[in-house]
Amino acid sequence: MDKRVKKLPLMALSTTMAESFKELDPDSSMGKALEMSCAIQNQLARILAEFEMTLERDVLQPLSRLSEVTLPSNPSLPDLLLPLSHPPRPLNPPCAYPQEELPAILKHKKSLQKLVSDWNTLKSRLSQAAKNSGSSQGLGGGPSSHSHIATANKVETLKEEEEELKRKVEQCKDEYLADLYHFATKEDSYANYFIHLLEIQADYHRRSLTSLDTALAELRDNHSQSDLSPLMTAAPISRVYGVSLRTHLQELGRDIALPIEACVLMLLSEGMQEEGLFRLAAGASVLKRLKQTMASDPHSLEEFCSDPHAVAGALKSYLRELPEPLMTSDLYDDWMRAASLKEPGARLEALHGVCGRLPQENFNNLRYLMKFLALLAEEQEVNKMTPSNIAIVLGPNLLWPPEKEGDQAQLDAASVSSIQVVGVVEALIQSTDTLFPGDINFSVSGIFSALAPQEKVSSQRTSEELPPAEPVPAATPGPASMPVKERTESELPKPASPKVSRSTTETAASTEDMTRRSKLRVGGKSRRAGSPRLPVSLDHLKGQQ
Repeated sequence: MDKRVKKLPLMALSTTMAESFKELDPDSSMGKALEMSCAIQNQLARILAEFEMTLERDVLQPLSRLSEVTLPSNPSLPDLLLPLSHPPRPLNPPCAYPQEELPAILKHKKSLQKLVSDWNTLKSRLSQAAKNSGSSQGLGGGPSSHSHIATANKVETLKEEEEELKRKVEQCKDEYLADLYHFATKEDSYANYFIHLLEIQADYHRRSLTSLDTALAELRDNHSQSDLSPLMTAAPISRVYGVSLRTHLQELGRDIALPIEACVLMLLSEGMQEEGLFRLAAGASVLKRLKQTMASDPHSLEEFCSDPHAVAGALKSYLRELPEPLMTSDLYDDWMRAASLKEPGARLEALHGVCGRLPQENFNNLRYLMKFLALLAEEQEVNKMTPSNIAIVLGPNLLWPPEKEGDQAQLDAASVSSIQVVGVVEALIQSTDTLFPGDINFSVSGIFSALAPQEKVSSQRTSEELPPAEPVPAATPGPASMPVKERTESELPKPASPKVSRSTTETAASTEDMTRRSKLRVGGKSRRAGSPRLPVSLDHLKGQQ
């Protein structure tokens, strides 16, 4: 028994596992799983060995005796019979061994064939002798009469031999048929061996399945008791990268995508003044490890804070791998039309309108991201990342045209589309306070608060004080009706790219309009999430003054 068990592959696997888990912590989940797997493989190997022995004893040996086949000393079971189970005891064993009946039948058959062949040969000789006897009789007397007598004697002898051989053929034929009929009467008994084979196999499978179910239940129970994060369980990377934004947020119960919040907070911590952020590529191995860590253990991201380029690469990778762009392909044409407007006020109002048509989850995440990019652009003197530069590297990851099969013109217009997308994203960054009003607390979920200094996480109001953000339609900018005392002309924001540059008069008018809307928000007029999006006319804004 033990020698047979040692030769089984399952036992070799069990031995290898036993050697491996000695190197692991016995209290770790991997160590426990490997130790239990080792035990179950050992148990399955013994069940298989018992099955093989029972199968050989109760099925293969009787069938080999029946068919006159001698089993080798160390039989190798046919593939059809493996891997099957063993019964602890024979289940309804068939009748006694068949006493070599089939070999006897085959022997009688062979004898009958030889006798029939000899009989046919003798009959041919007898026929030829009879013809020769008739010919010699027709020639008449003399010496030929003596030859005729000899031929007649030969014919008589052949007839006697033919009669004797015929009798033997009939006798052998009777014995052969008797053996066949006797074998046929025991056909059901012989069929029982195959039924018993299936019973042995079924019992083997039941025993193996019972052992596996017991081990699996115990293994799952031990694994479920492992220490898990109270705030977030491990999320496979397939639930973070490469899935739709809505699916990701619903499965993890979040408002802001995990990679967006984590990367923004890490960059707020140490990456805001990094030159060429989002433009310089990170190492592929570091980026892959960061993405895996973000999906499996987001609380262990502190080590990546010192590599802002890897963090920026992880954020770009998340945006690029979304099945649908964050700014949605359905609104692609609307974004392009809004960006193509020459008049700054009309362009701003059009962009505001498109923002209002975004799905709520897309709007929330776009607002969150644009607030961060606006802060990043404020450090452009150090990091060299102006709104234009940021739009160049991030724009193609935020918006791309919908794919159309067979549209050859789409490839030709790729460069033009990229330039237009850059213009849209640049305008969003420059007009963040207008398009996405209100302050923001970047630590939305609270689980990454250790990644960024508190003064950078929020500005004036906490997340509890801020209602869920939704866009407010912009008013058409008009000429300034009164001087702006809060800012001098030198303090007005200057455009970072010639694509959205405006004259001093236009800038002053737009700034005054932004100031009015800011007062409107502070006065409690900003709209809460879920309320209808009502247009705000220029006359209404003037009335607030």
